[in-house]
Formats: sequence, structure tokens, C-alpha cells
Amino acid sequence: MSKSNKRFIPADGLAGLKQNFSSDALSGFLVFLLALPLSLGIAGASDFPPIYGLITAMIGGIVVSFFAGSLLTIKGPAAGLIVIVAGAVAELGHGNSELGWKLALGAVVVAGALQVIFGLLKLGSLSDFFPLSAVHGMLAAIGIIIISKQLHVLVGMNPMTPEGKPMVEPVELLVELKNTFANFFLHKDVAIVGLVSLGIVFGWPMLPVKALKKIPAALIVLVVSIPLAMYMGIHNVADVKNAAGEVVTKGFSPLLEFKKGLVDIIGVNVSFDGFSQTGTFIKFVIMFALVGSLEALLTVKAIDMLDPFKRKSNANKDLIAVGVGNIFAGVLGGLPMISEVARSSANVNNGGKTRWANFFHGVFILLFLFFAVTFSDLIPRAALAAMLIGVGWKLAHPKEFGHMAKIGWDQVAVFVTTIIFTLATDLLVGIGAGILLKMILHIARGVSVGSLFSAKTKVEGHTVTVQGAAVFSNFIPVKKQLLKFPLTDHVVFDVRQCFFVDHSVIETLHHMKDDFASEGGNLEILGIEEFKSVGKSKHKLAAVRKRK
Repeated sequence: MSKSNKRFIPADGLAGLKQNFSSDALSGFLVFLLALPLSLGIAGASDFPPIYGLITAMIGGIVVSFFAGSLLTIKGPAAGLIVIVAGAVAELGHGNSELGWKLALGAVVVAGALQVIFGLLKLGSLSDFFPLSAVHGMLAAIGIIIISKQLHVLVGMNPMTPEGKPMVEPVELLVELKNTFANFFLHKDVAIVGLVSLGIVFGWPMLPVKALKKIPAALIVLVVSIPLAMYMGIHNVADVKNAAGEVVTKGFSPLLEFKKGLVDIIGVNVSFDGFSQTGTFIKFVIMFALVGSLEALLTVKAIDMLDPFKRKSNANKDLIAVGVGNIFAGVLGGLPMISEVARSSANVNNGGKTRWANFFHGVFILLFLFFAVTFSDLIPRAALAAMLIGVGWKLAHPKEFGHMAKIGWDQVAVFVTTIIFTLATDLLVGIGAGILLKMILHIARGVSVGSLFSAKTKVEGHTVTVQGAAVFSNFIPVKKQLLKFPLTDHVVFDVRQCFFVDHSVIETLHHMKDDFASEGGNLEILGIEEFKSVGKSKHKLAAVRKRK
């Protein structure tokens, strides 16, 4: 951290608005340009009316920014929740998307209330419990699922089950790709728009001109795809009905359809009738609350590391803020929100300094909803699909597999197991399978069942000693002990009485060392030189076992 950053920490509140108005307003506008198409695309892919993706982003900016515990994160709908939202609409609505949307909103509201409770109970450290390899596996699986669906949309296809319902199961969608690719140019005009958009998504960041790369690729996709679709005469086709007025052939809709503005949609849309489907309703409440909280907390951690002023977020306060935002969004019809990583990273890179950047991003979305919403009816779905494929690719990038392989075969096993179970079942089962496998591997290495959930620790002065094993599932209380000391102090974490430290703990300790160093303190890991990496890995983050 530079000396200038040590001397200057941006003010918060109204003083921060006055001090950083120009930088935050500009960053908020640039984030808005990124959030606009992504919010529409995420909503459409989640089987929500697209305009309600903007409602969530607006609430995340204008409402949640005032009491969020994180100064730089952008709140809004996230691609990582597409799978859960679409599943809730399909399962709760039993094929009726309008009903499914309203019933899914009930689950979003209840999950938001749960998130508020999580924050009040100070469960902001929840993300520390989940092994990082399982979390990365969950995110990679989400990326694969997004791509499996959007590749069909990219070329104008809508795969159906034998019962005549849209396919939602990931494995079915992946298998159906062979038929979609066989009929790649059945809707030639749509496919051309989709492929051009996909080329922009992947090609724009590679441009050698730095100034151009500052412009979001998503915005360029809109600028190119809308006139291209108009030139090619792409338009939505009406449903074909019989004499009784029944729909015989569902019209193909390659363009978004709003037909509404802000004044038409504001109102209570939520329905709690989903309570009658007790098991299904509870499942999605847990998924929204657990996965949404996990993603939000991981984003807060990531953005704290990018903050040039090295400020630390209040994870519990931020969880409460996200929960309140979800209650508001769910009542009004919006998607669930999280602290979204791509938009938050863009905020930091664009020079955003305070919570006002998130606020301004919400204001610009509100202005769009007032004045320019009819423009959205011109947006090709294939263009939004291309953007989401780009998001999915980042989540499931092959480098994630390579990264896990470098750390160790055990991380690959947990990573791949989480992906397979998520694709075959759902996110909860997937991450549960990853956690279970991680625990089994630890037991096989000599960690007792009791030690998996409780670490023996002793605190003497500025030294915290841990005995036995330090693993992902028992480290939260240990981390709290370490963080009781000011980051300006010299603190010792003594592992000489340990025999095993896992990958998640090693990575957490590396981040904590950086936190102490940034404030002028030091976290010393005493005795770590007596350990060696498990297996053949030489990676600095690999799990380690004490030398015999």
C-alpha cells in the first residue's frame, strides 16, 4: 500500500458523497452499463420477466447501499443463482411460469429474512466453513449449467422434454446439445447475431487498445446486436391458435418483450402459497439463503483484497443488508440479489471509492426504467445468451481445473465430485458431497471425527497454539481467536503440536498474513517448516503433514 493511501482513507456517508462525487458517479455509470444487459439476461435465463432483473439491481443500489457493510461491492442479480431461480420457477409452478415466478418470490422473501437472522447471529464467517475446492466446484458447476442452457438460446433453440415442457435438467441440456449443433443454422439470422455477440464477448477484452477495453464488452454487444437484428428483420412471432383459442404452436421470441415500464410493474407480486408444497418450498428457501449468502460473502472477501485503501468490510452487517434487499426485491417481483463479483470488480477498476458508486448505479437503472425501457424490446435474446456464456466460461474456466491440480489430487477429487453431483442432482447435494468427501479424506489421513469439528487451542499472550489438526471445518473459532488481536500487532500461530493442516486453512492463513502486513503487523506461523506437502504437490497452498 502506498504512503498516500495510508494518509488518505475516503470518507463515508454524506462527507464521502461530497468528497468523491465525480469518481463514484462515473464508476456508478460505467457499472450501470455493465449491469443493464447482465441483469436482463440473468432474469430471462432464470425464467423471470426480464424487467424484474433491473428491479433487483435498482433496489441493490438505491436501498441497500445505505446500510451495506461493504463499501465497494455492487448489489444485484447474479448468474450464480440462475440455476436455483429457474429450478424454483419450474418446480413450484409445475410448468406455469407466471405462477412459478410468484411462488419463487415467496421463497426469496423467506430466504432474505433468514439472511437477516444469519447476520444478527454473526454468521458472516459462514463461508469459512466450506472447503475452497468444494466452493470452486460449485461455481464451476453453475458455469457449466449456464453454458449448457445458453448455447441453445444463442442459436434460437428452446429444447423441450417429451412432455412438451422446456428442459431444465443440466444433464438433459448437455445431451441435447448434439441436436442443437446438428441444427445450428435452423434459425440462421438468430444464430448469426448470437455468434457475432459471442465473438465480441470473448474478443473485446483481447484488444490491444487499453482505452477501448475500458468500455464493457456487454455494452458493445448491445450496440452491435440491436441494429444487426433490425437489419436482418428479426422479430417476435405470434402464437398460432386454433378455433377454440388454444395455442397450437408457441411463437418463437428471439427478442425481449417488456411492454411495460416502471409505473406498470411496481406493486406486490409475491405469493406465499408455495408453503403448501412444504418440502420443495423449504428446499429452495435453504438454497437461496445458503448459496446466496455464500456467494455474497465470498465476493466481499475478494473485493476487500482489491480495495486500494485496504478497508475491511463488516460481513455480518453486509449479510443483513443483502437479506433486507432480498425481502424488498422478492415482494416487488425481483430476483434474489448478492454482492456480485464482476460488477464489484469493475467498480474498483473504474475508480469507485465509496458506497455511493453502488447508489449511483441504482439511480441510473431507475432512470432507465423511467425513460428508456421500450428500448429493451429490441434486445436479441441471443446477445444476452452470449454475455451469459461469457460469465459461465469464467466460472468454469479450464484454469480452475489446472489450479486445483497444482494444489493436489485431493483438491481435484473434491472439485470434480462437487461438479458431478451438482450436475446430476442440485447445488445443495453437490456441495454436500464435496464437503463429505473432504471429511472422508481427512479421516483417512488420521484426523479423528471429533477433531473435524473442534480444534484444541490455547492462547498465551500473543500466541495461539493449535493441537492435532487444523482443517476447514474446525478453523472458524481459531480464526476468531487470531482476529481478536489488532492487525498492527505481532501475533504467533503455533502449529508445532499439529500433525495436519489442510488447504483451506493454509490459504486462509496466507490471506491473514497479508492483512496483518498491510496494517504494519505480522502473523508468524511457528513450526510450519516442520511440515511437508501432502502427496507430490509443491504448491504453497497445498495441505501439509508433519514430517516423521
